[in-house]
Amino acid sequence: MTTVLVVDDQPLQRYGFHLLLDSVPETDVVGEAAHGAEAVRKAAELRPDVVLMDVRMPGMDGIEATRRIVASGGRSRVLVLTTFDLDEYVHAAIRAGASGFLLKDARPDELLAGIRAVASGDAVIAPALTRRLLDEFARYVPAHRGGNDDDPRLGALTEREREILVAVGKGWTNGEIAARFVLSESTVKTHVGRVLAKIGARDRIQAVILAYDLGLARPGAD
Repeated sequence: MTTVLVVDDQPLQRYGFHLLLDSVPETDVVGEAAHGAEAVRKAAELRPDVVLMDVRMPGMDGIEATRRIVASGGRSRVLVLTTFDLDEYVHAAIRAGASGFLLKDARPDELLAGIRAVASGDAVIAPALTRRLLDEFARYVPAHRGGNDDDPRLGALTEREREILVAVGKGWTNGEIAARFVLSESTVKTHVGRVLAKIGARDRIQAVILAYDLGLARPGAD
């Protein structure tokens, strides 16, 4: 059972999410919040597995609420819902520590799969957002970064694990990584898990951030 806190300033939107999540046995809505401050308080009280977070809300927005929930060190992971015209918010939410992003027009099965993925410790990004997201993020990173080979986070990686980190930074899926390096997807998943542990990343998205920060990945690179 995955427990979920639904955060949205629109009552009808919260009601719709509640109905959907209650329609499947593996999810349980333990609470709702109409703004960021309420989300932070209820996340601390209810300790849900996943916080389904809207971005634009009155008062404290979803980005600040995400930052505070993640900074608290609790068990809750945040899945942000966004739209194409909110790309600038997505970058900020990455930095805030969100574990996933889906579009608000995602199909019900996509939303449920995203919640399951985030709850299990994985990260999820809507396929339509992945490249735009990485390109947007790259705008905030200097075009030329160098001299990072002595970074202790990289020093702990094997040559193969560093290749995996670079691939993750480029936004490749496990299937794409497996095809490129002629590995099984289960082997890739194992490598990714080891990379995350060694670099101290909470999830795949934080690994992407590190890859960009250290100049290991950039938009358009093969």
